[in-house]
Amino acid sequence: MNKLRLLSFAFVMLFVSGVQAQESEAEEQQPKQEGHENNNKFKQLYETFATPNQYRTGAGAPGEAYYQNQADYKMDIVLDDKNTRLDGEAEVTYYNNSPDKLEYLWVQLDQNVRKKDAPALERNPSGMSPVTTPQRFVNQHMEESFDGGFNIVGLTHNGDKLNYTINQTMLRIDLEKALEPGESFQFEMKWWYNINNHITDRARSGYEHFPKDGNNAYVIAQFFPRMAVYNDVEGWQNMQFWGSGEFALPFGDYEVDITVPADHIMEATGELQNRKDVYTKEMMSRYEQAKKSYDEPVIVRTQAEAEEAEKSFSNKTKTWKYKAEMVRDFGFSTSRKFILDMMATDVGGKDVMAVSLYPKEGNPLWEEWSTKAVASTLKSYSDQTFQYPYHKAVSVHARNQGMEYPMICWNYGRPDEDGTYSDRVKFGMISVIIHEIGHNFFPMIVNSDERQWGWMDEGLNTFSQYLAEQDFGKKYPEAIVPLEQYPSRRGIPAKIVPYMKGNQKYIAPIMSNPENVYQLGNNAYGKPATALNILRETVMGHDLFDHAYKTFAHRWMFKHPTPEDFFRTIEDASAVDLDWFWRGWFYTTHNVDMGIKEVQKLYITDNATKEGKEFLERYGADPEEIDAIYVVEEESEEFDENLKGKPVLENSPTLKEYVMDNFPEEERAKLKDPKYFYQVTFEKPGGIPMPLIVEFTYADGSTEMKRYPVQLWRMNDEMATKAIATSKEIVKMVVDPNLETADVDVSNNTWPKEETTSKFEEFKESLGN
Repeated sequence: MNKLRLLSFAFVMLFVSGVQAQESEAEEQQPKQEGHENNNKFKQLYETFATPNQYRTGAGAPGEAYYQNQADYKMDIVLDDKNTRLDGEAEVTYYNNSPDKLEYLWVQLDQNVRKKDAPALERNPSGMSPVTTPQRFVNQHMEESFDGGFNIVGLTHNGDKLNYTINQTMLRIDLEKALEPGESFQFEMKWWYNINNHITDRARSGYEHFPKDGNNAYVIAQFFPRMAVYNDVEGWQNMQFWGSGEFALPFGDYEVDITVPADHIMEATGELQNRKDVYTKEMMSRYEQAKKSYDEPVIVRTQAEAEEAEKSFSNKTKTWKYKAEMVRDFGFSTSRKFILDMMATDVGGKDVMAVSLYPKEGNPLWEEWSTKAVASTLKSYSDQTFQYPYHKAVSVHARNQGMEYPMICWNYGRPDEDGTYSDRVKFGMISVIIHEIGHNFFPMIVNSDERQWGWMDEGLNTFSQYLAEQDFGKKYPEAIVPLEQYPSRRGIPAKIVPYMKGNQKYIAPIMSNPENVYQLGNNAYGKPATALNILRETVMGHDLFDHAYKTFAHRWMFKHPTPEDFFRTIEDASAVDLDWFWRGWFYTTHNVDMGIKEVQKLYITDNATKEGKEFLERYGADPEEIDAIYVVEEESEEFDENLKGKPVLENSPTLKEYVMDNFPEEERAKLKDPKYFYQVTFEKPGGIPMPLIVEFTYADGSTEMKRYPVQLWRMNDEMATKAIATSKEIVKMVVDPNLETADVDVSNNTWPKEETTSKFEEFKESLGN
């Protein structure tokens, strides 16, 4: 072993013992200090997550004892078009598959949020706006409040009245005998309510009135008292419905008969049982054609037929009969104004009908793009998750609406009266259709608790929507010309930056109840979708992420997952530790900000430097007795200009001697020959650690991308230093050059720092010219 090898060994030992001695000395000299909690961003989330058990495993999968209760419904519904009223009666069978005795049952009365005296109407602070529209002023201050709550006129079991208590939007049925595990309980309900105008109150369900022809178009949901969820996480999910937090519902089988005016056309959750009774012969013929059309929709009920029906106002009725298995809810839409078109879609070798229902006011936009958007979405989401299990998916035109139910959804996007429309309207319509059809997967099948965790359905779905939008642009390039790709509104990292760097007083963590956030769109839709996109593109890569995402979807289809189940599954299926990611993106309102603090140009030399000698002496080594190589900074007074541009072995004979003595000729040929050395100090003013992506530009014009793992920040949350050796001179460095990480401040991302001209300076320069 030569002198330098001895030096290496001795120096390591000196360094270790020196650090230990330094720490001991510091302990003796420092006064006693208070301890602190573990605030490291990379600490595990054990203390935050629920403890795994027999119901939900530590891997994020359903456990061996996992259960979920079931609710089946047989309903008769009558829609009174003249009085905009809905009457219903139902036989409900509730199955207790839990290991617990149930002393009472909870039923959701979501329409009660529209009762005249509903507390939800006063849940938000209000004041007089300095300017408003006449319609809004009349609605707020002059009209009587609409009374649209449920009126329960019967609740019985085998003909006997049941005792029940109504608390706002929840109804408790008190059982005379506890419902044992494995038992079922059947009861009967009768109710009615006044249907609201969803245009004036911006509700999820209701009717739109068309003054020109006097007709109504109905999008009806939350129209029946619905069983609440009972599960292993919190027992009964009986949190009140205040308006923002959506729904938690059990799966079940439905038989629903819906009676409406005879000239109406309808679509609904489930499979239509009496199509020949409610379709004309012409419609049946076109329907059969649609079942064989895979490229273009077939118009089953034409605009001309719909316009003729608008004048009829039939006093007769028809009953539409539907059956649905293993769905968590039911919705329907009906009007004499509706046009109907369909096409078959091959989804994983199974035919699914893509369907659109819309008035003439939706054309020509809806006839051109709605059903195609439905078909494209079913394929894209099935590729991402699992094969779509139902026989159809329906898009219904509803002004100002975007809402989802099993197999059916309401979507906005209306052209001007002359039929013209902007790209903004077109892409808005296509995007909302993709989003709402996508909800069939999240949460209609992967059935999360929307009342508690809005992001679990909206965030996951908005992320999948982003991927599906890009797919749509590839399948229908004519729809996006002259754009190169689909103009997605959410999912792209740069688009969430204004929100994440905004006023912290009005930002809540993603892991917040929907009722308690300031900006629900950004909080539950935009930010989680962006986070997952970054996870896929930058942190994990497509292969690992896509496998994990699909694993989660398969594990929890037709079940009730929690946030922990999602987080754990993604890690379990990928072998990527992501606690730092969940903590930063989901549990805090921190943002991403990384940059370059300092760049030092360094050279290697045999000439002893002051800093090098002091370093050796600090650990008990004599510089005069050691053949050492030294690092000198270009800006230092000790720097020798002759070091520039030379191979490192020329600048250090000591290093050359070591190489010649210890490496055979064939191994020497494999050694790198760096000429330039840099010490780069990266800073992280933002609270969220992220992988560090740096683009290096060399003097010869070539570029190189370097990705440092997020663990670079694990020991120091504020800065990290990297030594870089290269054979080519670096003339520029850029952190996150492609804006992958949602960095909120790019002014510190470039070296040499780029000078920016203020708008005032630009104005002054323009005057000078």
